[in-house]
Amino acid sequence: MSDDVGTRLRALRNLRNISQRELAKRCGVTHSSLSLIEQGKVSPSVSSLKKILDAIPMSVGDFFTMDLESKNQVFYSADELTDMGSGDVVFKLVGANRESRALSFLIETYPPGTDTGREMITHQGEEAGVVLEGEIEITIGAETRVLGAGEAYYFDTNVPHRFRNPGESLCRLVSCTTPARAF
Repeated sequence: MSDDVGTRLRALRNLRNISQRELAKRCGVTHSSLSLIEQGKVSPSVSSLKKILDAIPMSVGDFFTMDLESKNQVFYSADELTDMGSGDVVFKLVGANRESRALSFLIETYPPGTDTGREMITHQGEEAGVVLEGEIEITIGAETRVLGAGEAYYFDTNVPHRFRNPGESLCRLVSCTTPARAF
């Protein structure tokens, strides 16, 4: 068995937000035994490890193949968000530097009178969002609606769509599209 079983077990337990005592109680192993395993002072048998992992729950195979260290940036300060917008419209993309990004998560800002352009937008996937402040007029196909703070939308992006701020104050919303877009 790998030398890093204890380190992996401690990391998994912390990741799942389970105390050492709680895990010991769940799996019927003494707290001191679990502590010794996590410190690398005792190597558990395969059956003991399975008993511990069943209480999490996780398979032995997943335990040894899970990636405990993120190779991608996880947290972003406001100045690390990439602006993908154009003109006065700001699209702050979270995770622009992630190579295998599966979605686009945006903080969108529309000053009064701005829009995504005269042409309707289409692309494959889905989009959802919620208005944080101000109002936004959204046209999806032949349907148009003005949404205010707290209101949300969700649609298939292969339907032509357009966003416009008809109000006199700034509009901010958060949105998510799949699959990830290059913009």
